[in-house]
Amino acid sequence: MAPNSATQIKVPDLPAGMGNFTFHYFSRLMKRPVCAGKIKDRIGRLSDIVFALKEPYPEAVGLYLEFGWGKPTQFVPWDRLIKIEDDAIFVKPPDGEVYPPFVDQPQWILADKHLMGRTILDMDGRRTEVVNDIHLLESKNRLLLVHVDTSFNGFLRRWGLGGLGWIKDNFISWKYVQPLSVEDAVTTDKVSLSVTRKQLLELPGEDLADALEELHGEEQAALFSALDSEKAAETLVEAEPRAQRQLIASLRKERARTILSEMSVPQLADLFSVLPHDDMTELMELLPKESQSRIAAILSEREANAKALMSVDFVAVPKETRAGDLLSQLRKSGRAKESLTYIYIVNGDGHTLIGVVDLRELVLAKDETPLSELMAYPVVAAEADDMKEDLVELFAKYHYRMLPVVDQKDNLLGVIHFNDIMRGAVTKVKA
Repeated sequence: MAPNSATQIKVPDLPAGMGNFTFHYFSRLMKRPVCAGKIKDRIGRLSDIVFALKEPYPEAVGLYLEFGWGKPTQFVPWDRLIKIEDDAIFVKPPDGEVYPPFVDQPQWILADKHLMGRTILDMDGRRTEVVNDIHLLESKNRLLLVHVDTSFNGFLRRWGLGGLGWIKDNFISWKYVQPLSVEDAVTTDKVSLSVTRKQLLELPGEDLADALEELHGEEQAALFSALDSEKAAETLVEAEPRAQRQLIASLRKERARTILSEMSVPQLADLFSVLPHDDMTELMELLPKESQSRIAAILSEREANAKALMSVDFVAVPKETRAGDLLSQLRKSGRAKESLTYIYIVNGDGHTLIGVVDLRELVLAKDETPLSELMAYPVVAAEADDMKEDLVELFAKYHYRMLPVVDQKDNLLGVIHFNDIMRGAVTKVKA
């Protein structure tokens, strides 16, 4: 089987200047004769390829030749390579009688010794697949390790039966396989996916969205399923529309319900606006009736005002409240961190907005300090009838992370979050 065309397989994040390239399977290169200039000047057979761990893909630094029977190994630096042919690998003749023996270096791995046949573990350490082959990309005298192949086809190629081609290759990008040093690799027969569940929860939603957009099918669904509902919602909000549609299509009803419950009404409206009608209708039924009405109003754009876009998850307390008492209550409340950006101060009737305290000011204040001494006033607020364009202008002018929404009598109705309104709107304001 000839190397694959570059247009058949997606390889993201290729280094600049790669130009035209050819794919190789490592299993097909193994045991291929290595010749010094001419086919008759054979110096051995390829035993392994040595790669240096680099970003975004490991790059070949030399050929490893092993002869057995106590004979010393030989290491052919990659810059001595002339070309890779179907019947042999041609290199420049050594400067002496033979090439020097292989000497290990930090951050080097051997393809056969440290990857082939290794078990790949999933993000919880459960066994999933075995590395049956390695997919290599050659261009301009460089060779990159871009995928591992876990398919049965790879197994067949290892045993010289690759022509059967029973099933489709199953590639996992190197970006998602944990790089191993030579020292680490010799102590284990396992390879791990590079992102652990703990690391997934620590990554920003936009980074996870970028990673998901480079995956497809089962690989994409598997990564998304590893996220808890809060992180999944955050990631879904940041993903591009195509990826949003793919992720939604793979969700079970109960999983979808829990993820949607973590999203605000404006975020849900943005998501539903890019979904096929049938998917949107099915998901809408998973939401409370009030949320359905507000989302429908936003999508219709007839009533996309502050009252429709606001959240009712906020903290409002009287001005007599002391800083220490409030902090103690907040620590026990289990509230989402998004609702604690600002503390709103209301008058005795518990409705009229009279001031606002930044959470940072509250944390730094002495415990006995009343909030009346910390609050800022008058408060910049949106009115219930303000349209989305009005809200964009307010956020762009004042740079607050959250705005309160009030009625004509300054009664506090809800809050608007910056991210709900300004996603994709900043450039429009600047223009």
